[in-house]
Amino acid sequence: MVFANLDGADPPGDGAILRLDFNPPEERVPGFEIIDLATLHERRRRRRRRPDLVHRVDFHTLTLITEGSGEHAIDFVTYPCRPGTLLWVRPGQVQSFVRPGTANGTHLLFTPAFPPHSSSADRLVNEWYGSACWQLGASPTYAVLSTLLGQLRAEYGRPKQAVSAEILQLLLATVLLQVDRLPKDGGGSDPYAGGEVYARFRAELERSYATTRRAADYAHRLGYTVKTLTRACTAATGQPVKHVIDARVALEGRRLLAHTDEPVATIARRLGFPEPTNFGKFFTRHVGETPGSFRQTHRGQQ
Repeated sequence: MVFANLDGADPPGDGAILRLDFNPPEERVPGFEIIDLATLHERRRRRRRRPDLVHRVDFHTLTLITEGSGEHAIDFVTYPCRPGTLLWVRPGQVQSFVRPGTANGTHLLFTPAFPPHSSSADRLVNEWYGSACWQLGASPTYAVLSTLLGQLRAEYGRPKQAVSAEILQLLLATVLLQVDRLPKDGGGSDPYAGGEVYARFRAELERSYATTRRAADYAHRLGYTVKTLTRACTAATGQPVKHVIDARVALEGRRLLAHTDEPVATIARRLGFPEPTNFGKFFTRHVGETPGSFRQTHRGQQ
């Protein structure tokens, strides 16, 4: 299964957050797998791995909880899991099964390249940001998603030579489009309101946040003006472009401080701050506490 790397791997020795590739031991369908959440936890227990190991993945996971309860953390937010909970973890996000508990359900894993490129679902999987959790309860949406996931499982469970990757792709696209209809979190922000400008900017930001925090650099690389980027960011998030850039850098700083043993000076250099004192001022301004205080608080919670 996909998480075999997690079961068999120890945290990296360079202080970085453990990052997992999509690499199932038996690749029935390239770029796709669907299993029970309980199966994941059982395999990890057999290998005596911590159930709450912090890690990133380079693929998407969609989990629909159907029974039991537990807790799952995604980028510093802990979500209660109960029947009707839907979780979407995107590539690069930091996650942990804080308290697996008795939660079970359908666990869907797929690479960004797997959905059909002709579908608008392709846009959804290329975004690294977005809502992470919905509490659907026993709503009609839960019934629709449960039925679609059941169809995915049925197709995936066919004899290997009979499984249709195209059917799986189209069913997955339908699942993603149904999820896209769900309410967005983020205080009313709408990433689609910024149009293509905002989408291109976020992609470039994800590539370059550790090398530049200057709005003018992003505008130059994308062929826009700073004013155009600000309009797009304000439409999508309610915040100007510089705030969006700084928020992304601050998020990575929080991740590295909370989940690695790297010295603050090393983290500062990773994020493009030659002087640790400048990183300290930046972090305190945007997070509300010093890097050392933030690290101590979150280490005490682990």
